[in-house]
Amino acid sequence: MDTSEVQKHRSESLDEALREDIRLLGRILGDTIRAIDGPASYGLIETIRQLAVRYHRDEDKSAQAELEQILAGLSDAEINRVTRAFGYFSILANIAEDHHHTRRWRAHLIAGAGPREDSLAGGLNQARAHGYDEARLKEFFGGAYIVPVLTAHPTEVQRRSILDCLDAIAGLLTRRDRLADTLGERAEIEAALRARVLTLWQTRMLRMSKLSVLDEVANALTFFDATFFAEVPKLYAAVERATGAGLAELPAFLEVGTWIGGDRDGNPFVDANVLRQTLATQADKALTHYIAEARILRQELSFAMLLVDVTPELRALADNSPDQSEHRADEPYRLALANVQARLAATYEALLGREHTGSISASVRGVQAQPYPQVEDFIADLLVVARSLERHGAGVLATQGRLGALLRAAKAFGWTLAPLDLRQNSDVHEKVVAELLAIAQPGTDYLALDEQGRIGVLLKELETARPLVSRHVAYSALTAKELAIFDEARASHLRYGKRCIRTMIISKTDGLSDMLELAVLLKEAGLLRPAEGALDVNLVPLFETIEDLRAAPAIMETLFAAPAYRRLLAGRGDVQEVMLGYSDSNKDGGFVTSGWELYRAEVGLVEVFAKHGVRIRLFHGRGGSVGRGGGPSYQAILAQPAGAVQGQIRLTEQGEVIAAKYGNAEVGRRNLEVILAATLVATADQAVAAPPQEDFVGALGELSDNAFAAYRNLVYETEGFEDYFWQSTVISEIAALNLGSRPASRSKSRSIEDLRAIPWVFSWAQCRIMLPGWYGFGSAVERLLAARGREAGMALLQGMFRDWPVFSTLLSNMDMVLAKADMGIAARYAALVQDEELRARIFPRIIAEYERTRAYLLEITGQTALLDRNPVMRRSVLNRFPYLDPLNHVQVEMMRRYREQSEDGEASERIRRGVHISINGAAAALRNSG
Repeated sequence: MDTSEVQKHRSESLDEALREDIRLLGRILGDTIRAIDGPASYGLIETIRQLAVRYHRDEDKSAQAELEQILAGLSDAEINRVTRAFGYFSILANIAEDHHHTRRWRAHLIAGAGPREDSLAGGLNQARAHGYDEARLKEFFGGAYIVPVLTAHPTEVQRRSILDCLDAIAGLLTRRDRLADTLGERAEIEAALRARVLTLWQTRMLRMSKLSVLDEVANALTFFDATFFAEVPKLYAAVERATGAGLAELPAFLEVGTWIGGDRDGNPFVDANVLRQTLATQADKALTHYIAEARILRQELSFAMLLVDVTPELRALADNSPDQSEHRADEPYRLALANVQARLAATYEALLGREHTGSISASVRGVQAQPYPQVEDFIADLLVVARSLERHGAGVLATQGRLGALLRAAKAFGWTLAPLDLRQNSDVHEKVVAELLAIAQPGTDYLALDEQGRIGVLLKELETARPLVSRHVAYSALTAKELAIFDEARASHLRYGKRCIRTMIISKTDGLSDMLELAVLLKEAGLLRPAEGALDVNLVPLFETIEDLRAAPAIMETLFAAPAYRRLLAGRGDVQEVMLGYSDSNKDGGFVTSGWELYRAEVGLVEVFAKHGVRIRLFHGRGGSVGRGGGPSYQAILAQPAGAVQGQIRLTEQGEVIAAKYGNAEVGRRNLEVILAATLVATADQAVAAPPQEDFVGALGELSDNAFAAYRNLVYETEGFEDYFWQSTVISEIAALNLGSRPASRSKSRSIEDLRAIPWVFSWAQCRIMLPGWYGFGSAVERLLAARGREAGMALLQGMFRDWPVFSTLLSNMDMVLAKADMGIAARYAALVQDEELRARIFPRIIAEYERTRAYLLEITGQTALLDRNPVMRRSVLNRFPYLDPLNHVQVEMMRRYREQSEDGEASERIRRGVHISINGAAAALRNSG
């Protein structure tokens, strides 16, 4: 058997293991339902599943009629039970698949195969191939800044209780694979799985009340316990080994960021109090981790003075120990670490105003120690311990043990765990500045000024130290709230240090005045001090709409030409961050145009930054779904234009995919490695982002124009489309139910312009149309072929797919979306539109565009079926259909009942829960759905 046959056999064997896991979990859930709810309930669920499979496979009209008849005849209680069953089947299949990804990865490593290109080892190999020796690698990591930023999700669907149960099931699958060598051990694990699935089945899937911002904060912080506390230090250690760097020698090149608790754009519930509590909650998490690790470390380092020769610095730490026990008098490390733990406890009390009640050793509790002034002082004490260990030949305990992990964690997480971004819409800043000016300078009408007039007023304000805000004036509620936020940010800097809030983002940036308005507000809070040329945070414009993306390079050119701003930027190392919005640009212009305009904006920004000698850091506001910039991170980063990745990148990790990407430590490690490796390769190998052929650029521009026209015509120019959207999707149910702290729309209107991009994409995913991820491409290709000639045009597009990562990545993502779409199921949602004439005008257009897009995609990529080039994703999608399709059929029936009951009065609580459960289940089955 040759190598290829061996690999094929191994892959088939591993895939069979996945099918076995799915069958096992499905059987356990089925047995649980049969035992608790009776054979009849299980039989009903199985009948619905089989009918849905027939409908999907054969487009069997008799199966559809029978399915509709069965669902219509179910009571609300029965249909709820069916919905929960398929929701949990989908979630359990996800666990099996995540476990399988780890299994395949481990099998790859165990087999001794070369590193995957998207692993850290693979990235290092590629960098070395481009001349990066140890010194140059050390230089790269010394200046790198790579940050996945956790964000909340307005359509968040998973409760923490459910996630905890799923984590336990995932852990049992791992034990079953790696530690169950006997029949008894396997039986024991299966019994534990049954107990967990039983708990899952009888645990409430939904929240009883709307999720608060602080609930979202708490949910996000659980991923530090699950993954980040363990895996981030391990990555630092791996990089140190690869570069020859000493322990904690490298700066914090990889951090985990967040904007949960700081993002005010469209979320009225984020205020100064929430900001204060968010940072306190984060500090509690970080310090509690350090205190607990210091306690365990103290237990581990039991070296005696009679046997080891410690450094004078370690002896000094031990001499100041609060531990006076005679049993530890000759154990210098335990004494020194008692000192460290006491100071950590004092730091906790100083920062949070309360005593720590957790992992404090008895000999340390109640001791009056000096708090650490800053985290660097804590790191310095740990380094004293590490260097002393090295002195007597125990350095491995510092570099590879718990001490090294704690040192690296302190460097990566600081006192407040994750830098917290603050974000607000430019319209709000504009109103606040206008009110401040009107009161401080009676007669000033800032809002009436044109752009140049506003810039002049704002620059004048930035030149003077005179305060604009008076503490004796009663401002409007909006202005008072915003001023309080800025004051709290300043207070947080004084309390925790400036790393706690590094970035302030301006949504809807469309001019220089938007940047300067924020600068004026920062000046009023003391976060910008003109006389010193000091700016304590990064001012980050967010370019979101198609028009704003096109204007971005010119806006930054104007900003860099302002001497006052360049002076401030010099104080921040001449690094400027720019955020690019994938979600709103997609909603505004469609998938193809969004991708193209984002690329063009990056090219223009790189040129402007290079001209002014400013280092660019791009912050990619990507969602989990393809319609919001989602898709494989490695390919997306490598598809950036030349110069766009200069060792620095930030990208959002949306709430809907955080659990899937970081809920499991091994999976989380892989995702962190992917971002790290891609950033390294994109920086080292500029050839991967070499300028494309001119005819490629022209053709994609032409496709973009054509796709934009088709998309805008349907979504914004078709009479009645708004009504069609609200009636044929779950958007009205999302807006009404408890699906996150943030409202679905920025205002109370039903207009698509005001709707937030996440529920827009989420709604189309639920009804299996996935419109934001593909609509307009088919029409665009058709027009290009008509203009250029079919043979020449198709050859050009096939060459673009083969040779240009920007285009191949776009089509690969579209391929995945089209595979998840199902026009047969979508037709059932379309039937919910009450106006038959409206339905007949719009839905056939969507089907026709889907068929065009699918046909052209297959021809350009050379595939005979969707996802032929991605068998792993194809397997994943096919594994979901048996559970996803029934959920969609049930959801349609749930929505019909919910709307009928709402018209007659108030929908029953049971049916409201049923709709919500169906949304949960479908989102779980789709995974990257919003």
